[in-house]
Amino acid sequence: MKRKIIGLLTASLLLGSIFTGCSGSNSRAKASDGKPVEITFWHSMSGKNGEAITKMVNDFNSSHKDIKVKAQFQGKYDEAINKLKSAQKVKQGPDVMQLYDIGTRFMIDSGWVVPVQNFIDEEKYDVSDLEPNIASYYTVNKKLYSMPFNSSTPIMYYNKDAFKAAGLDPEKPPKTFAELEQAAAKLTKKDASGNTTQYGYSMAVYGWFFEQFITKQGENYANNDNGRSAAPTAVEFDKNGTGLKVLNEWKKLVASGNAGNFGRDTDNTKNAFIAGKTAMYVDSTAVLASTLSGVGNKFEVGTAYFPSFDGVKDGGVSIGGASLWAIDSKDKDRQKATWEFMKFMASSKEQAYWSSQTGYFSVTTKAYDEQVMKDNLAKKPQFQTAIDQLHASPATANGALMSVFPEARKTIESNIEEMLQNKKSPEDTLKSSADTINAAIKKYNEDNKK
Repeated sequence: MKRKIIGLLTASLLLGSIFTGCSGSNSRAKASDGKPVEITFWHSMSGKNGEAITKMVNDFNSSHKDIKVKAQFQGKYDEAINKLKSAQKVKQGPDVMQLYDIGTRFMIDSGWVVPVQNFIDEEKYDVSDLEPNIASYYTVNKKLYSMPFNSSTPIMYYNKDAFKAAGLDPEKPPKTFAELEQAAAKLTKKDASGNTTQYGYSMAVYGWFFEQFITKQGENYANNDNGRSAAPTAVEFDKNGTGLKVLNEWKKLVASGNAGNFGRDTDNTKNAFIAGKTAMYVDSTAVLASTLSGVGNKFEVGTAYFPSFDGVKDGGVSIGGASLWAIDSKDKDRQKATWEFMKFMASSKEQAYWSSQTGYFSVTTKAYDEQVMKDNLAKKPQFQTAIDQLHASPATANGALMSVFPEARKTIESNIEEMLQNKKSPEDTLKSSADTINAAIKKYNEDNKK
């Protein structure tokens, strides 16, 4: 079935209401029957992050008497997008959908959404405070499609106490893979029986890391400008040399015995670090709060930029995380309420609270003027690393857009697992991954010809 991107929102949808800020007093979303407008918000936050979401939604409902937001947890991102696909078939999807970054192209193609650019243009809403490197990810053809909300990048976490014990400078963590290999060898510990008690480095088998290592080399994951000038027709990581370089390094580290492989679940690697079973690991900034809490006073945690490669210009990192999408309900009152809720969630006060509770970036620069953000950075100076890395990344580090990205990521992960189990060479891993993803891209493009 042909998919069409939503056109411009007609003026009648917002007639009679010019939104100015996030205060409940400015809301004009009351339904015609005088009752509060109810909207549904689907999200994928659990644990401490879920608690923060609940508080933010409750605060919104308390300050907006004309709107009631019903927040519903839908499982992890992969589960949530599949539930959305099923719900939209019978027109029972939510009003607001929190969806991960790699679902962006699918959402644009789906025809289910109202681009937030429509609301922005109608209201003349000031977007200058949005972090440029975050907003650029969700901007296609100069149109912002979703409201940035929870954004993260990968960073390296390391055990400063282990560095000192190994004779390494805890203030000079490795920047490149060559340096990382040397440090990992010194940090690895074995018992009298030869069993490894502490790996020098660990990395979950996560497709996001593979993508980030492509970006780090300043090259594209897919053609057509990473799927931003047009839908991609093929990947490029198998042709530009970046993919093989990543796989060779990954394989080399694990084969050396100095890098632990704890599988696909990133929590397993994080927990290994917390338990002192690995001295360095890479993970999202989003787990900073839980990592620091888990470590407690056992050792001092350091943070560093995501590792780069020798001999290449550092291309920076692209954001991960998720954004908020306005699902087209065809109901003007619910759309007005949806926009009010989005603005509230992206406001400086709420973003400062969200960042302090989780480890995700604030999506607005003004949040750094909030006292709660200042206090959080003073308490957790490790987070400054992530902020500096984001700001140091060039505008070109905005990641790829592909409708088949969720499937592509799983393909990469399964092939890397086989490589680390010595069932495939890096070359075979690269070819198998590229062939499978290209076939999926081709099928999608054929099924969705406009």
